[in-house]
Amino acid sequence: MDDPIQRQSFEPTDPQLAHALFGQQNRHLQQIERLTGVRVSSKGTTALLEGPSKNLAHSIRLLEELASLLKSGFSMRPSDIEYADRILRMDDSAKLKDIFLDTVTVSSRNKAISPKSLAQKAYLDAMRNNDVVFGIGPAGTGKTYLAMAMAVAQLKKKEISRIVLVRPAVEAGEKLGFLPGDIAEKVNPYLRPLYDALYDLMDFDRGQALIDHGVIEVAPLAFMRGRTLNDAFVILDEAQNTTTEQMKMFLTRLGFGTRAVITGDVTQIDLPNGRISGLVQAREVLSHVDGITFVSFTDMDVVRHPIVQAIVRAYDAYKPG
Repeated sequence: MDDPIQRQSFEPTDPQLAHALFGQQNRHLQQIERLTGVRVSSKGTTALLEGPSKNLAHSIRLLEELASLLKSGFSMRPSDIEYADRILRMDDSAKLKDIFLDTVTVSSRNKAISPKSLAQKAYLDAMRNNDVVFGIGPAGTGKTYLAMAMAVAQLKKKEISRIVLVRPAVEAGEKLGFLPGDIAEKVNPYLRPLYDALYDLMDFDRGQALIDHGVIEVAPLAFMRGRTLNDAFVILDEAQNTTTEQMKMFLTRLGFGTRAVITGDVTQIDLPNGRISGLVQAREVLSHVDGITFVSFTDMDVVRHPIVQAIVRAYDAYKPG
């Protein structure tokens, strides 16, 4: 049975709110039309909607939640409308204010980072409430960036005394021994994404000063052996490329007052054939340990350019002939 076409209107509480919600020349309404498959126009301060009843109900719900968000002082961008649409498709009872207004404040410029999906919200809550958090999912879902934002915010509030950023230096296609330079220069390309994320969260001079004073350390995983890390926020990135031995070694470095976040994508393992990923095994071994939480991300949580979400989906669906 076909879903009948229906019409409904939505009128915000005041003209200023309507202007912010509809967007310049109705651009926000046009975006909602593209996302929901419902025809959307306006007459004065009233939005006029027409479409299948199920889509129409979703569109009205989206407008209601966006209006509530704007009334709370949220500055809305076009990308936020797309994230809001995804969130409500996954959970139509979700409150956007609980997600978009849950901010992590970082850097001397008081830059505020907020979750853009249900999984990102769960991830932030997990990092606040657990000693060890695993964030597992595809590229572009904010796993590392949100972890670093939380680390920088806790450092700013003096809840920790240092940040340690770690990555395994897996040889993908060329041997480290054949690369020019000393060991630090050889592994630096593997660590570059961590530096990039750090400098996006705080200005370069401040970040470099903290690195120079040892408050922030960026290091390959091999440098963690034999150490005990106290009063720190430790992030292990690209953890799918750890061996089982390396993962156990890393997790047993954690000392008093230390929190650890381990991120990775189990579909992007670069270990030699036959080697079991430490991240895959950790999910099996530690899933029921108190104080350890696993948060899973999907392509619906990708917050990069929309084409990234399409790329992730295409690779997931691809079956070689």
